[in-house]
Amino acid sequence: MTTDNRSWLLETAHAAYALGVNDSGFLVQRYWGAKLGSVDDYPGALEDNGRSSFDGTGQVLPEVYPGWGQGLNYIEPCLKATFADGVRGLDLRFDHAEADTPHKLVVHLRDAHYPLRVELHIHAVPEYDLIERWARITNEGETPITLERVFSAQWHPPAASSPYRLTHLAGRWFDEWKIRRDRLPHGTTRLESRRIATGHQHNPWFALDDGDATEDTGHVWYGALAWSGSWALLAEVTDYQTTMTRVSMGVNDWDFAWQLAPDEIFETPVCIGGFTADGFGAASRALHDYIRERLLPHGATSHPVLYNSWEATFFHVSTEGQAALAEIAAQLGVELFVMDDGWFNGRNLDTAGLGDWTPDPAKFPHGLTPLIEKVNALGMRFGIWVEPEMVNPDSDLYRTHPDWVIHFPNRERTQSRNQLLLNLARLDVQNHIIAWLDDLLRNHNIAFVKWDHNRNVSEPGWSSAEREPRELWVRYVQGAYRIFEMIRERHPHVIVQSCSGGGGRSDLGILRYTDQIWVSDNTEATARLAIQEGFSQVFPANVMEAWVTDIWAEQIPLDFRFAVSMCGTLGIGSNLLKWSAAERKTAAKWIAFYKDIRDVVQLTGRSISTAACTGQAVQRHTVHGKGRQ
Repeated sequence: MTTDNRSWLLETAHAAYALGVNDSGFLVQRYWGAKLGSVDDYPGALEDNGRSSFDGTGQVLPEVYPGWGQGLNYIEPCLKATFADGVRGLDLRFDHAEADTPHKLVVHLRDAHYPLRVELHIHAVPEYDLIERWARITNEGETPITLERVFSAQWHPPAASSPYRLTHLAGRWFDEWKIRRDRLPHGTTRLESRRIATGHQHNPWFALDDGDATEDTGHVWYGALAWSGSWALLAEVTDYQTTMTRVSMGVNDWDFAWQLAPDEIFETPVCIGGFTADGFGAASRALHDYIRERLLPHGATSHPVLYNSWEATFFHVSTEGQAALAEIAAQLGVELFVMDDGWFNGRNLDTAGLGDWTPDPAKFPHGLTPLIEKVNALGMRFGIWVEPEMVNPDSDLYRTHPDWVIHFPNRERTQSRNQLLLNLARLDVQNHIIAWLDDLLRNHNIAFVKWDHNRNVSEPGWSSAEREPRELWVRYVQGAYRIFEMIRERHPHVIVQSCSGGGGRSDLGILRYTDQIWVSDNTEATARLAIQEGFSQVFPANVMEAWVTDIWAEQIPLDFRFAVSMCGTLGIGSNLLKWSAAERKTAAKWIAFYKDIRDVVQLTGRSISTAACTGQAVQRHTVHGKGRQ
């Protein structure tokens, strides 16, 4: 890092991010792009000279972390607050900076009058050409401060003669991860989730280019937010001599408020930004390596071939039925057998049982241990499905604690999939979930947990809250993270998969605690090509669970279904009891081949598209004389 106490330069292997304090005292971004030859080649801190009476500082300056309420400032801010005396504006001034290590910078801002301090953490991660940014907001006074928006970062690609092209991911349940590329309009484009989870509709990731970038060429600026709750991305285009673009990301400010008590700190999620001169593929590979090597609990490791029993049995599980499927799966070469929904007390349909997490005595009269031992004796590890954050009204848990769900008093509690959402903002709810999950894993040889989350929030009330009830949006996610963290600490060997009706909770925040993501409930092979291509823009292949199933089995050859699923972490979800001897032989052939190439598929960057991966996998298999397509 290069610094003179008023300007700072963070360089990575191929990129650079520079900021500084200008003569007017504003903290501005000086540069973000390709690494230059020397320190003197980087521009200085831009001044705000020459604006009209209609153009405030925000329209002119690329401020690093703008606050709202001081001067002619009409842009989207990062921070908005109300003080105890009713003042709703901020006047953030540079105080000092700390640069104790070559790649870590902390810049301190303070309000000119009120006791509010902002710490901006800006860390370069040189080997991935990435910059990590987040903020810590501290109330240093004696009265509460209400935060109404507190984003993680605002990014500024270079000013241009015309708006950038925005690449983002959009869709819906069963049709997620569609790549969308649109020219940014003048004004503000808002992508978001208001669902207390990341959502199927958009993902907190973006890429900007001038419209000519390809997979292998072109300048691309990109970023992602490590947050598993409601989030917002605001891409704003303004004109002043040249077109200026700013992208802000953070916790969604919709229906959000946080009462910052005296001496309390609010810390935002981390926002990651990057630049490459080598197209969208290079951007993806940087994120893939970063996720594998810095975020995932088990690091850059490949995952076993999995069989999940859901489509074979649905809720009709038993020791004998699961054992019969396990015997076939073992013969195929499966390494991990996962029992899905239906194993716990009273769970015969999705109308009852959620919350009562003990083995159903009618289905498992001797508990889960005999089945687990059978699976292990067949040479496979055992996994299980859970949905800890949900409860059915028809459950002993709900009858005992109806107040534990998120709800508004005097309003109907809207059910979705016949279930309600437990309020993880409550410490007693967190501790209850930690206790039963810990007991389940401590008393059984379970190596894998499929953690589901099958609905979004409704009636987001928290009537028993001792603080501002709109803190629910953040405190719920913090509570979920605490549960994940405690289970990780106590059972570090367990592989955890994040599932939310498919890709409804997929982000860099959840991957600090989980090893995989269930990409989509849509497992039809031809549809998966686009789904997996979109997913791979952000996430590496060892994160992507991909099943072979029987959807359109009469039209889509089993070879092709395997080839598509082999582009990620291979799994099988078919009803093995209905497979013919020929189909089982074909499956065993592909599984053996996949094990040979597994590390290449799961642990290398996104150097080829999903479609190309499919074709090359089939071609390689043919060349080796093991089959044909």
